[in-house]
Amino acid sequence: AGALYNHFATKQDLLVELMTDHMQALLAAWLEEPSEELGPEARLEAFSRFHIRFHAGRSDEVFVAYMELRSLERPNFHRIEKMRRAYEAELEAILTEGAAAGAFRIEDARVAAMAIIAMLTGVTSWYRQGGRLSAARIEEIYVDMVARTVRP
Repeated sequence: AGALYNHFATKQDLLVELMTDHMQALLAAWLEEPSEELGPEARLEAFSRFHIRFHAGRSDEVFVAYMELRSLERPNFHRIEKMRRAYEAELEAILTEGAAAGAFRIEDARVAAMAIIAMLTGVTSWYRQGGRLSAARIEEIYVDMVARTVRP
C-alpha cells in the first residue's frame, strides 16, 4: 500500500475529501463576493464572472467534483449534493428575483440555474491559456450568452 492510504482508508474517502474541499472553497469564495446590494442583472453578471474565474484554473478539480458524483456511496453523495444545491440555490435566487422584477424571462428558475451552471462550468473542459481568445474575452462572451438566455 502506498503512502496515500496512510491518510485515507479507502478511495471513497479520498474522493469525498476532494469533492468536499472543492465545494467548501467554492461556497466560501462566493459568499465573499460583494454582490448582495446589486440588482438582479448585475448579480447574474457577477455570478457568471465568479463561476468562470473560480473554475478556470481548476480543471482537474472541476472534473472530479462534477463528474464523479456517480462514484459516491449514498451518504457521501447526499453530503456533497447538499453543498452543490446550496451553491445552485444562490443562482436560482438571483434568477427568481430577476423574474419577479421583470428583468428576466425564465420558465423555471431551477432548470435555468442548472443550464447556466453547466454552460459556465463547461469552459474548463476546452479552454486553454494561450489559445485564440484570452480568458477575459471568453468571460465576456459567456457573460453575454448568460444574459441573453434570460433576457425578456
